[in-house]
Amino acid sequence: MQFDYVILGGGSAGSVLAARLSEDPSVTVCLVEAGGGGNDILIRAPALVAAMISGRPPLNNWALKTVPQPELNGRRGFHPRGKALGGSSAINAMLYVRGHPGDYDEWADLGAEGWDWASVKPWFLRAERNQRGADALHGAAGALQVADQNAPRPAARAFVDACAAMQVRRNDDFNGAEQEGAGLYQVTQFFEGPHKGERCSAAAAYLFPAMGRTNLMVLTKARAERILIENGRATGALIRRRGRQWRLTARREVIVSGGAFGSPQLLLLSGIGPEAELRAHGIAVQHDLPGVGQNLQDHLDHILSYRSLRKDVVGLNPAGLARLGRAALRWRRDGSGLFASPFAEGGAFLKSSPDLARPDLQLHFVVGIVDQHMRKLHLADGYSCHVCVLRPESRGSVGLTDAHPGSVPRIDMGFLTAPADLKALMAGARITERIMEAEPMTPWRGRRFYPNDGSDAALEADIRARADTVYHPVGTCRMGQDAMAVVDPALKVRGLAGLRVVDASVMPRVVGGNTNAPTIMIAERAADLIRA
Repeated sequence: MQFDYVILGGGSAGSVLAARLSEDPSVTVCLVEAGGGGNDILIRAPALVAAMISGRPPLNNWALKTVPQPELNGRRGFHPRGKALGGSSAINAMLYVRGHPGDYDEWADLGAEGWDWASVKPWFLRAERNQRGADALHGAAGALQVADQNAPRPAARAFVDACAAMQVRRNDDFNGAEQEGAGLYQVTQFFEGPHKGERCSAAAAYLFPAMGRTNLMVLTKARAERILIENGRATGALIRRRGRQWRLTARREVIVSGGAFGSPQLLLLSGIGPEAELRAHGIAVQHDLPGVGQNLQDHLDHILSYRSLRKDVVGLNPAGLARLGRAALRWRRDGSGLFASPFAEGGAFLKSSPDLARPDLQLHFVVGIVDQHMRKLHLADGYSCHVCVLRPESRGSVGLTDAHPGSVPRIDMGFLTAPADLKALMAGARITERIMEAEPMTPWRGRRFYPNDGSDAALEADIRARADTVYHPVGTCRMGQDAMAVVDPALKVRGLAGLRVVDASVMPRVVGGNTNAPTIMIAERAADLIRA
């Protein structure tokens, strides 16, 4: 089958690209997604993320694992990644966070020319349909609905008050003029229309309204196995669907949108990457590109969890499940209430030191107990607060387990390989402890899970025993202009024609915040770069 554009990966970036490129009726577009349709009730109902995140069973979730992490007591980390149209925007907490403007200026300084804040801001505004309306920093006509939470829990508001008691300023807009402060997150959730209260994934926002176009073919449960290269040009891809192999030809471009793990894996399987890695797996070298799979970055996360004395949070006990049942009925009726909650309702961006130019810590306050990505369940009513280091110095890598397309990638996060990251995370944990012990949290505060004696040694041991990702991997096909860059600032794979990478893997450095909104921005801008 022949198309003008073949997009490999139907996640956040792929969904945006397929919708935008197919706006031109003179071109044909094929979108290939390994997962399902991305429109089932588990995805649409925000609260049901709790059923997907653990990967037990792996519902809409790749449920990936890392290699043992030496600095985390040899533990294998767990990485939930979306396996459906919409990708990880189908299973995330829906938080709409762009990061700090300085993050994008830093990208430009690192060789991503044209990706500074002034250059990317228009694409954020183009994507956004904010419930609060348009202003200098927000859009109101985009595809992605961005809403205020319609019924945040009192505990989340108490968390914001607790931050204020610790001299942290209130901030009602983390994407406004200042990022620093504490407040309630805005979320990618429908606030109007027939889907009010449902998750507004990238697929729901962009792709589903475009599915009726005759020039767009969307293939789900179809796995890309290899990019086809002829005479230095990408000409198409081999995919496997329903037990047989299909050959797709791209007249104009092949676009890889498999995410920070999937994109480097597919390039490597196609013979594009470090020569030594390819030869080690018996893969013929099509293009020696040493940066493929390198520069992996993520936000390492530490969690403080407590039993709650009040019952207006989430619990998995009989009374708590009954409350969830009643909330589900309310949500089906009007799209509001606890079932519409992202659970990570409150948050803060903080500086571990006052002399920093921008926040280096992020907090997520969750109205339930989170332990090991929901893989270890507690029946009690409770709440949690995550803290992560926003600009880690540690770097990891993604490689191949073997040459079989159906195998999972080899993921080495390299967590805490840079000592500065442990120092910053310990400082963040101390700040978070003080906030959680502040007076406004007193009506809720019960027994703390995983208490320690307060010493630095005990805190370090707790971090090494329990810390893991907060789901923001990036950087493995980074853009730039040096020898280790995989794509140039137009997102074209360096040294090959007709091939681009468009997703979070192209970020030179992880942004200071959640990564879904920046990924959608990248795809919005890429669509215009491709059309140009």
